Parts: sequence; structure tokens; C-alpha cells
Amino acid sequence: MTIALTPPFAYGTEYDENGFEVETVPVTPSVLDVIDLIAGDDLDAMEFPDLEWAVRGVVPEGFGLIVAPPKAGKSWLVAGIGLACATGGVALGHIPVEQRPVLYMALEDGRRRLQSRYRTLLQGAPIPAEMVSVTDLKLQDVTEVIAAFCERNAGRKPLVVLDTLGKVKPAKKANADSYQADYAIGSALKRVIDAHPGSTLLAVHHTRKAESEDFVDAVSGTHGIAGSADFILVLSRKRQSQDAVLAITGRDVAETEVALVTDGGAWSLTSSSLTQATEDAVIRRERSGKSDRTIRALEYVKSRPTTRPPELAAWLDINIDDAGRYLRRMYDDGLIDKQSRGLYRPVSEASEVSERFTTSDAHTLSDSTDGALELPLNSEKDTSDASDTNCCARCDCPMTFPDDIANGSHIECT
Repeated sequence: MTIALTPPFAYGTEYDENGFEVETVPVTPSVLDVIDLIAGDDLDAMEFPDLEWAVRGVVPEGFGLIVAPPKAGKSWLVAGIGLACATGGVALGHIPVEQRPVLYMALEDGRRRLQSRYRTLLQGAPIPAEMVSVTDLKLQDVTEVIAAFCERNAGRKPLVVLDTLGKVKPAKKANADSYQADYAIGSALKRVIDAHPGSTLLAVHHTRKAESEDFVDAVSGTHGIAGSADFILVLSRKRQSQDAVLAITGRDVAETEVALVTDGGAWSLTSSSLTQATEDAVIRRERSGKSDRTIRALEYVKSRPTTRPPELAAWLDINIDDAGRYLRRMYDDGLIDKQSRGLYRPVSEASEVSERFTTSDAHTLSDSTDGALELPLNSEKDTSDASDTNCCARCDCPMTFPDDIANGSHIECT
């Protein structure tokens, strides 16, 4: 008897007690035989292209979100980035970009407003032909339009801006899980852009009303939208202020912040390099909500290797008690470090990174010019509070003699 072997079943040859060939029971293959496994050495031998950037250090390839409250200047920011990429000019005032085709889906604007915005940003220069815009689009056509634009410009690493995500987000079905619904939307957009390596889809989205210490939590909706994105940009700007901070994070990008300023709708870095704009953002964060005297005290401490309360008191022309309180408060806020009792110092770059990133023992930071820098995340900062120990109220140094402790300060300091 002849047995035909038909995949996915494999048949062996067996014989009964009389020597006749018998059919064996089919053997179902293991799931490991049908999924796409890759051995470690094979993965190690693979080579991949470098990460592409629409705007180096700020907007990488893939699916990303730019998030801010309403009327914070998101549309002006993405329009400026789009025009820079379409012309092959300079983005954010200082970052050279390669020319690439741009599709700007301005679904909350009309053509009149869009023309006015482009002309304002270009300062009289003609609108580039590579800046293709659409202001009216049906919900069901969005992914098809993005895919068709990328296919038409295959190999040219197009940039697509979706303004806004809320305009194309379908209503959640009854009894549907909110997280799964949001994740499905983001995943659908990500699949479209991932089919065209080197391309970028930047979706404009609003922040949630509730405030959070983690800027990723600012993304409106559930974590499903943020979880599906390759990178997230969060624009923070106070009303009636021209200054802002752009927080950047992603799967393949270093988490950082850069300081921006807007003038007549045009956004630019506060300095000529990303590195300096990052330092500017740190300074803004330090000074946020601080009084002029605290800012002066911080600048004084940062300008010196070490500082004691009497030295700061002389600089600010205040008493030693107040100087000690300023130093302890800045230390508690993470703005300065402590070398020993009563002796303060500026926060080092390593400890500053340690305060901001606490996800592992080390974190890799990089920018467009300096490569990568690996810094430890375990801060050696002394976390003991001087206010809970027997320290002099005037010089902030420890007291050991009972008379000093009873007095609240060293006899020689009174």
C-alpha cells in the first residue's frame, strides 16, 4: 500500500506482526517549527541601517506623537518642521535637514489659514512644491492616503504630519476596552509607516487635563496611544509666554528635553546647538516657580566649587539663618548637592542625570555630534536632612557640645 505524504503531517513507516506496512498516526508539528524564531548568533550577524531622522535629535523615523494643550502652538511647530523638510533647509532655527516630500494633513484648518501660516513662516519665500497639504479627509481614507503617499515617494523618506489625531480617531464601540481601542488606532498608523523604512508619521495630539510628574502621562486618552508610538514629543508652554520646553522620549532615542522659543509663530531652539538647548531646558526647570533671590542663590552656588551658609549670606546680604534655609531648600529640590555637613556644591552632570532617569543602572545619552555617553544612575547624594540632626542654625554644621545644642547654634556663631 502506498501512502501519500501530505504536509503538514509527516508519516513514518511501520509494520505489523505479519510484516505488512501500516499507516502511522499523523504527527502535528510543534509551534516552534512554524513561528519565525532566530538564533542569537544569527541575530548577531545581521546588519541594520542607522536610524533615520527627519529632524536630527528631535524627530526620528517611525510613528510619533507631538502632544500639547490646545492653542500652545503645536500646529505652528509641525508646519515649521514640515516646511524645513520640504525645502531642505533648517528646522527649529538651527538644525539642518535633508529635503524630503512632506504630506501635511491639516484637518482642523482651511486653505486660507494654511496659506497664511506658511507665508508667515517662510517670510516671503515661495511655498515649496514638496509641501503637499490636505485639509479635508474622510476618516476611513486616512491610512490609505498615508500609504499611497509613501508608496509614491518610496525611497525618499517622506514625512507625514497628521493634525490632529483626534480628527481621525473613531468613536469607541459600546463595551469596548478603552486601552485596546486606543492601541488599535496607534498600531494601525504604525503599521502603515513601518512598511516604508526611513519614513516618519508625526501625529498632533492634545494633552489630558490632569497634571502628572511623568510627561508621557500627559498624552490624552489611555496609555494605549502612547504605548503604540515609537516616540513622543511633549510641548510645555505657559500661557502668554514665548518660552517652552520640548520633552523627547522614544524606543530608539535618548530621553531628553530641549528649550524652545517662539517668535511670530516660528519655533526655534534657544541656542545654536541641541546640547546647549538641552542645558537651557535644565536651567528653566531649575528656575521654574523660584523667587529672584533663590535664582541668585542658585547661580552663586553653581559658580563655586563649594559654598557654606556664611558665604551665601554675605553674597545675598541676608542673615546666616536665612542663607542656611535657602541652601537646604535648594538641596531638597535637587538643585544643588551636598559634599558634607554645611558644605554644598553644584549638581554634577552625572548626578543630574541620575535624578532625572531612574529606569536602570545606566542610561545612554546622545546628541547629533558627541556620540553616546553612558552615565551611572545611582546617585551618591547624601539624602539625610540637616533639619533632622543637631546642626547649627547659622552655619549648618553639626553640633556636639550640649551647650551648643541647647542654644540651637554654635556659641562662636551667635
